[in-house]
Amino acid sequence: MQVIEEKAPAKVNLFLRVLRRREDGFHEIETLMAPISLYDSLEIEPANKFEFHCDESGLAGDDNLVVRAARLFFSETNRGTKVRLTLRKEIPHGAGLGGGSSDAAAALRGLNRFFNTGLSNKKLSKLAAQLGSDVSFFLNETAATCSGRGEIVTPAALPVPLSLLLLKPEFGVPSSWAYSRWQATREVAGEIYQSQKFRDTTFGNDLERPVFEKFVFLAQMKTWLGKQPEVGAALMSGSGSTIFAVLRDPESANVLIARSRDELDSEMWASVCETL
Repeated sequence: MQVIEEKAPAKVNLFLRVLRRREDGFHEIETLMAPISLYDSLEIEPANKFEFHCDESGLAGDDNLVVRAARLFFSETNRGTKVRLTLRKEIPHGAGLGGGSSDAAAALRGLNRFFNTGLSNKKLSKLAAQLGSDVSFFLNETAATCSGRGEIVTPAALPVPLSLLLLKPEFGVPSSWAYSRWQATREVAGEIYQSQKFRDTTFGNDLERPVFEKFVFLAQMKTWLGKQPEVGAALMSGSGSTIFAVLRDPESANVLIARSRDELDSEMWASVCETL
């Protein structure tokens, strides 16, 4: 068996509506997500036993979604577990960019290829839905509208590719906490929460209200980005803590990064990418 590598792209939520809390504890949502050109990578190779390694030590435990995905795959296919998985991270943790979910999808795709098991995309999607709400989306590198708790995926085409600047402060935001606070703040109004339209795409995120109420700096980041002449729209992705800017001209990214570190946070993580 040869060594294979699976890329795991990050995502942004271009639009996210939270509709209600479900009886199963999840929330009913409607969202438009797009994969972006920021990737983790997962290497799969033969080994004498199951091994999992990650270049971020804090993510190397058995609770990593890659390990959970692998165990689910082995249970479903009755294949041997003699394989080494090595995860290399570029997508920050707790950023609203879906890194963990994308890594899990990469594990399902990669193991299916590595063992030549021939599981259909429909079957992989059923496995993915057991791992997390966003995992099914990441099985295909295409924009999609997602509903239910996120597991109902319908491919969609963006009007035009978007050039993006991602900015993230040092802290992250737990998704479960953000959703748990949605009910209490869903009626809060304010200009900062109004939907935006740029290049035939509408941007909006219902989770900004609960997150910005506690993490005021994220609201300041979005407001600041919205005032920059290089920016067509600015939004928090998912539950945060990444705020992304849709750039009018991708050539302006480096100037904007330098300005953000000068005026907002000198330690700001930044990444320039585009929708896939």
